[in-house]
Amino acid sequence: MPEEARLDAPTADNRPVIREDAGGISTLTLNRPDQYNALSDAVLDELQGALDDCATDASVRLVVLAGRGRAFSAGHDLKEMRQTPDQACYERLFKKCSRLMVSIARLPKPVIARVHGLATAAGCQLVASCDLAVAAREAKFGTSGIRVGLFCMTPGVALSRNVARKPAFEMLFTGELISADEALALGLVNRVVDADRLDASVDELAQSILAHSQAAIAAGKRVFYQQLEMGLSEAYDFAAEEMAANMMFRDVGEGIDAFIAKRKPDWRHE
Repeated sequence: MPEEARLDAPTADNRPVIREDAGGISTLTLNRPDQYNALSDAVLDELQGALDDCATDASVRLVVLAGRGRAFSAGHDLKEMRQTPDQACYERLFKKCSRLMVSIARLPKPVIARVHGLATAAGCQLVASCDLAVAAREAKFGTSGIRVGLFCMTPGVALSRNVARKPAFEMLFTGELISADEALALGLVNRVVDADRLDASVDELAQSILAHSQAAIAAGKRVFYQQLEMGLSEAYDFAAEEMAANMMFRDVGEGIDAFIAKRKPDWRHE
């Protein structure tokens, strides 16, 4: 089925987030196409719940985040936000969103953003928070809050951990959109493909990860994010201890034995 047809096809499912599991992959699709998949309270709650479920579901080995309609996500739902112009409500909302972004990093499974269209403000933050991202060539990215007088401070946390300081500031200060190819050059996404190749490219990337030890992937992701917050010497000390612990995994013995015997390893996916 052509990419455009799949993305725009109507669905009887009115849930704000749709979960579909197959082959060890859980695809979580933002389902507010008429609102450009704005991250309303309900979307944040549903997505958080789905990620929490995926974290403990042994059948899920990788998560893909996607969106229906023309946009991946246009960020927070500004209309909903204006209905309760109260600072305490805004603090609760932004903390809820921040918890979601942190939970992606702490999820013991890889998370790939499948970006077919616009990803702005908190939608761009969502892409930046994922471990990996594959974008259609038509996709656009931006931190556009400044255009309504709101600096994208929380999206800037994720953005600044993906791209260098000066391009991050340019995006934050100007609110201008960048192309998928520019996002690739800046390190915001891993791959850019034509729209009709997006699903295949996401699956290719997912399968190249699923071919390896789930235990090693989970441990490696945890250590990667923890060491980023440390100084250089502390990071090396921490990583050395964790790598030694990784050497004791059952899968490492199996992997080395398989390498020596020139056979395919039998990973224990549990």
